[in-house]
Amino acid sequence: MSARIHVMSDHLVNQIAAGEVVERPASVVKELLENSLDANASRIEVDVEQGGIKSIRIRDDGHGIHKDDLELSLSSHATSKIKKLEDLDRVRSLGFRGEALPSIASISRLRLTSRWQHQAEAWSISTTSTDGFEIEPAAHADGTTVEVRDLFYNVPARRKFLRTEKTEFSHLEEVVKRIALSHFNVDITLRHNARAVRQLRKADDRLQQEKRIASICGPAFIEHAVYIDYAIDDFRLWGWVARPVFSRSQGDMQYFYVNGRMVRDKVVSHAVRQAYQDVLYHGRQPAYVLFLELDPSSVDVNAHPGKHEVRFRQSRSVHDFIFRAIHKSLADVRPDSGDNQLNAVALAGSEQASGQVSHHAPARFDARTGAAGQAVLSLAVAEQMSSYGELRANAAAPVGAVASVEAQQDVPPLGYALAQLHGIYILAENSTGLVLVDMHAAHERITYERLKRSLQENAIQSQPLLVPLGIDVSAKEAELVESCAGIFSELGLEVDRTGLESVRIRQVPVVLAQGDNEALVRDVLSDLVKHGSSTRIREAMNEVLSTMACHGSVRANRKLTLPEMNALLRDMEQTERSGQCNHGRPTWVQLGVEELDRLFQRGR
Repeated sequence: MSARIHVMSDHLVNQIAAGEVVERPASVVKELLENSLDANASRIEVDVEQGGIKSIRIRDDGHGIHKDDLELSLSSHATSKIKKLEDLDRVRSLGFRGEALPSIASISRLRLTSRWQHQAEAWSISTTSTDGFEIEPAAHADGTTVEVRDLFYNVPARRKFLRTEKTEFSHLEEVVKRIALSHFNVDITLRHNARAVRQLRKADDRLQQEKRIASICGPAFIEHAVYIDYAIDDFRLWGWVARPVFSRSQGDMQYFYVNGRMVRDKVVSHAVRQAYQDVLYHGRQPAYVLFLELDPSSVDVNAHPGKHEVRFRQSRSVHDFIFRAIHKSLADVRPDSGDNQLNAVALAGSEQASGQVSHHAPARFDARTGAAGQAVLSLAVAEQMSSYGELRANAAAPVGAVASVEAQQDVPPLGYALAQLHGIYILAENSTGLVLVDMHAAHERITYERLKRSLQENAIQSQPLLVPLGIDVSAKEAELVESCAGIFSELGLEVDRTGLESVRIRQVPVVLAQGDNEALVRDVLSDLVKHGSSTRIREAMNEVLSTMACHGSVRANRKLTLPEMNALLRDMEQTERSGQCNHGRPTWVQLGVEELDRLFQRGR
């Protein structure tokens, strides 16, 4: 029997809305923390019991809520942040929909206590039934406290989907961490079952910010991180990206914020992945803490009820900007003898920090002298510098050089070669200690970057297929082939539309002629549908160039002369991404003198 249409009660509407806003205790904490931040709080305390299932209490020192607005704050779609439709185009606050508090109140026992901006009295409101509130005077400093107890007590179907206390607290703590990473100017304390778990003090400068990041992401992340600050027009991207050697098996250390709002966005993740494309192992995930700032009118933050997703009005421009910023930052990482060096004992296969390029003139690896025999460890550094000077006249040793790196001026970041080990590794001495280089991996990267540069300087060479290849596609993809002919031409492809849902491939890049051309064109079309651009051709070409570089690089067990070794070290110092080979493996590591002393227990 059909039911008549009726109007749902406000309480039922809120309970339904809670299904979108409140998934678990972590969702409650997120919404309440964002309210505190919107209230300009400088100190926030979070106390939870039993993973937040039993109780959640969040106290802040923000501007508070006026007594006359307390009951309104628990009403649906009541907000102080949006007054007219145009305000949605320039949302600067974290919350704005007016759904969080009434939704939370509808599926828990809630008490809200607040003192409005230096007023003499504080007031408290609590939910006592499905259709009433109680307001009474209370003792409270400036700011607001929200207590949420017995989450989902009146919605047993939702409560049974909650996990164990440990699991729920894990999700809740992750929310606190994400909030703490985006608001360095706020003290945040997290307690679980009356035990302090996180005590994060405000960070007013970059050093303090990095300490907060280290306490959240671990000290290893910040040791491997490169700080970036990149701006073009109205876009600015700043923060920390981990060097490729600090990759993860999963994306558990990827924090991205848009105008201070933590988001998960396909455009962003694709751009970041592309920037790391040829410096990571396949399947590995980069780690980063990044902040994108842009005009609020350029991003729609109202794309998801829980505000986890955003929609960029110029998604292609945003994608390209993020890609260029990270790609350039990683490319600029060169060997340096300064701070933040990584040690091979703590992390096998690590990479050194970014810094200034060596002042020595560029040198190219030279195999003219052939395999001249294994060098010996007793060769003095002064003699090495003299030998290198003979090979590279514009990089001659300084006058009065002595057989100690510490005594030299302007010692290159990777120092000078001492010997080869098992025909695989180069041992070098710099001002910090010992440098170990995988000569094949290093030369592979150098060769690869040269091949890529050569390709970039020349247009993509194409060749016609002997027999044009016809493929079936969707009508939308066929339309793209017509409308994006210029893009296909730039990629070295000639593709014609031959029907409503069919196209024909007539010409492909020379270096890819023997590949799966149908799969390649389908991938390009897929990218154009999703992102409006495609890097598939470049990626495929880079794979070919990577293979060429691997086969064209110096092989293991090849004996190098000291001048050849030093020429390779100088090339590494001048080459982009020289810290990793084409497959993401590290090319060199540093062992400082203090680390060597610890290994041999010197000083005990």
